[in-house]
Amino acid sequence: MPAVALTPAGPFSLASAIRFLEGFGPANYHDTADGILRLAFPADDGVSVVAAAVRQEVRADGGTGTVRAEFTVHPGTPHPAKAVTAEAAAGPAVRAQLARILSLDVDATGFPGLAADPVVAGLTAEHPGLRPVCFHSPYEAAAWAIIGNRLRMTQAAALKARIAQQHGHRVHIAGRTLHAFPTPAALRTLTHVPGLTDIKIQRLHALAEAAPDGTLDASHLRALPTDHALAELRTLPGIGPFSAELILIRGAGHPDVFPRHEPRVHQAVATAYGLTAPTADDDVTQWAKIADRWRPYRSWVASLLRVRAQDTPPAGPLCHGSPPSPSRRLPHARK
Repeated sequence: MPAVALTPAGPFSLASAIRFLEGFGPANYHDTADGILRLAFPADDGVSVVAAAVRQEVRADGGTGTVRAEFTVHPGTPHPAKAVTAEAAAGPAVRAQLARILSLDVDATGFPGLAADPVVAGLTAEHPGLRPVCFHSPYEAAAWAIIGNRLRMTQAAALKARIAQQHGHRVHIAGRTLHAFPTPAALRTLTHVPGLTDIKIQRLHALAEAAPDGTLDASHLRALPTDHALAELRTLPGIGPFSAELILIRGAGHPDVFPRHEPRVHQAVATAYGLTAPTADDDVTQWAKIADRWRPYRSWVASLLRVRAQDTPPAGPLCHGSPPSPSRRLPHARK
């Protein structure tokens, strides 16, 4: 089986990534307690499907070990199929996508220096070696945002899993069977899913049509100025400011964006820094200034704050892909 190796620049713990995924509803991830991260996802080429078994070497000196992933590449059909023999050219593409998913495409040697801020020091102590674990692609992040809009996390996760099981590709990797989310071509064939409204199906079809044109290419999005990338994403049907940030930060893996439309992060900033509780009328610009001290890892610190907040979520949380509805809206933070 082909394999790729990733050498983390800076601290990284695959075990912490696995623990995060166990509690992250959209991932629908179930650990097998063997230290192997098993993934199945549409490749960035928009056509094939990748199955990967990811392991991290344990170093005797306690340092950050190399991450290795064995993988297979499958044709992008909705049904089981024999794995394609991976050509040498497939390795770099798979390696790049896996690196982005695990935020290993970012040089984190400067991240420990942020621990001069006591808040960041506390976050990294709580979750040693945890980098943001991203959606498999901006395409899949956008699909999650559409599926989960105005739904509770558990409902949205169940719907996404059902779509993968019924319309995605079934793969076998490291002794387990997984279902990848449908490729764009397969998503276009979706006509009815119990619990998914007609308008959401229409928006998923539009997303599948847009995916091949480069709008959802991670490298393209990360190369644009942040405001331009977010504006481009908001041209997609059903993608508003909140979802656009989700796609850029958690889909494209941008490491240095402060989420201006994530009230729970704003609340977490206030709590962590002992500031006055935010209100709906506050100007987020002032709060974004607090995050300037986290550069160039603003997304990462915001993610750790979000993880801390999720440890004690409010009753009946909505999914991460949609903002709270007016009747349950959390207050915007005071910056």
